[in-house]
Amino acid sequence: MKVKYLLGLLVLLWSINTYSQDLYMPRNVKAAYKAGLRSMDGKPSPKYFQNKSIHNIKLSVNPPSKSVFGSQEIVYKNNSPAPLDRLILRLEMNAHAPESAREKNVDTKQLTADVVIAEFTENGVRRPWKPLVDIKGLSLNAISLEKPIPPGGTTTLSFKWHYELAESPDRDGAIDSTTFYIAYFYPRVAVLSNVDGWDADQHLLGGHEFFGDFNDYNVEVTVPKNFIVWGTGNLTNVDEVLQPRHADRLKRSFTSDEVINVASLAEVKAGTVTAQTPTVTWKWRSENVSDVVYGLSDHYIWDASSLIVDKKTGRRASTQAAYDEPSKNFANMVTYIKSALDYASNDWPGIPYPYPKMTIFRGTADMEAPMMANDSSQEEPKMQHFIAAHEILHTYFPFYMGINERRYSFMEEGWTTAFEYGFNVKRFGKEFADPLFIKYRVNGWITGTDSATDLPIMTPEHAFSGLVPAYGDNKYGKAALGYLALKELLGDADFRKGLHGFMNDWNGKHPIPWDMFFSFNTHTGRDLNWFWNAWFFSNGYIDHAITHVKAENGSTMVTIKNIGGFPAPADLVVTFNDGSTETIRLGPDIWRMNMKEAKVRIGQSKAVKSMALNGGIFLDANPADNKWASN
Repeated sequence: MKVKYLLGLLVLLWSINTYSQDLYMPRNVKAAYKAGLRSMDGKPSPKYFQNKSIHNIKLSVNPPSKSVFGSQEIVYKNNSPAPLDRLILRLEMNAHAPESAREKNVDTKQLTADVVIAEFTENGVRRPWKPLVDIKGLSLNAISLEKPIPPGGTTTLSFKWHYELAESPDRDGAIDSTTFYIAYFYPRVAVLSNVDGWDADQHLLGGHEFFGDFNDYNVEVTVPKNFIVWGTGNLTNVDEVLQPRHADRLKRSFTSDEVINVASLAEVKAGTVTAQTPTVTWKWRSENVSDVVYGLSDHYIWDASSLIVDKKTGRRASTQAAYDEPSKNFANMVTYIKSALDYASNDWPGIPYPYPKMTIFRGTADMEAPMMANDSSQEEPKMQHFIAAHEILHTYFPFYMGINERRYSFMEEGWTTAFEYGFNVKRFGKEFADPLFIKYRVNGWITGTDSATDLPIMTPEHAFSGLVPAYGDNKYGKAALGYLALKELLGDADFRKGLHGFMNDWNGKHPIPWDMFFSFNTHTGRDLNWFWNAWFFSNGYIDHAITHVKAENGSTMVTIKNIGGFPAPADLVVTFNDGSTETIRLGPDIWRMNMKEAKVRIGQSKAVKSMALNGGIFLDANPADNKWASN
């Protein structure tokens, strides 16, 4: 008995030592956990903090002039434990300047001059605009404060500024001569993280994305009459900007399941839609969002409806689309939005859509923002529907939780891509979803020959150039496959428990990857570090091979090697000599105890003729060794 007990204890200790793994942490992350600024249970610690701003912004735009004029007040609160004697201000529009660093070539029509700061005040006292580093093309500037902000204190900064919209549109710019998409347009205080410090990563045009605090916004957009404005937040002065018939249509849409045409092209051209004063000011209110964007046009059609996004409370969200007449698929856009919001609220991630509205504006970039997306027009209806769903699913990652897209975009693009796959399967079937996912999300990575191809997903993305294929591979397809493998490993119930636990812990906050990993461990009650290490920290890929097949004791034992190192699922399709077949699902868990090799028993006594591994969307890098046949 003692011998058996000791052997059992040794096996247990060996198992714990071998499979309970620590996750690598950079020194600054390790220091944050040691100082209690982050918690090993994955939940925000008592010392966690983040700062906040209230923005009061007035915009003036007069198409076809591309000049955008703004005045702005920022009330910034310091929730950190230390006084702040300087702030990092971000001027994202400076990325359009010819001198700005870029990750790829851009059309010269996307280039404009820097934002001009015409006036700057601190707490009501006018000061010269003199950033500590004043270099053209910088999208961030440090400024010293006349009066440091104490912990718990606030300061008020005011600006008057103007800039030129780019002639060629992408994430922002002129869609046509009188249709503008205004995004990333205002001065903002950078995020101050208790791990990485100030967000001082340069914003690069057409490359890395964004990171913002959860702020409140009051925005007024003044445009000429007959221009309609759409944007982030609630329109608070419907009756002032719209003539009664159209105001009534919009209000009815807020409780309607039917799609209502708020304004037709003919009505817009006839001048019967907006107030007929020379200029009209559209007022918007948004709370606890990381950004705001606005679109405007004098010839866009406007459709709207709504749906119940929270079945427990009956809460509705408005669904709106703005588009030009040639964009035929946009005539169905409100229906597509409702389809995506229903899936997001009730399937995956399965948390009721948190905002009062979602609008898709016909632009060119297929780019998300809180409550708004700038989507291109597609010839194929399913593609239009799919793209809309992808941008809407971004509501949760990075907006429901404030993900740092400049460094950890696998936490937002990866999750969104995983949910996008689930959406496509449910709406259009695997015959549409699988080839699309493989073509756009997997093929480039699994067949990659670049030396950077197998860099870990956890490679900080501010160290990547957007020109390196691994930058896109890591944050989209590779990360999405990791999350889908996790879903299969845990099963839907535990996966939902871990996902919702993590999302609810960090809603309105800024999680880093280790928060996500530890939160899943806590909420599922499982040590998943072996899985996180393999998928997110290793230089692995998907490559499994059938290496040995042996008949024994009325069954067949199959040995499968994990050459690439990723614990990916696959089907083992077995064909017997009598022509019958059996499919055995090999989930990621077969690799938990031994990441290099797994043995699978085929219980039937019949002789096996052949067998093959089929990973489906989990493509294998070397399919040649996925097959076996008897002599």
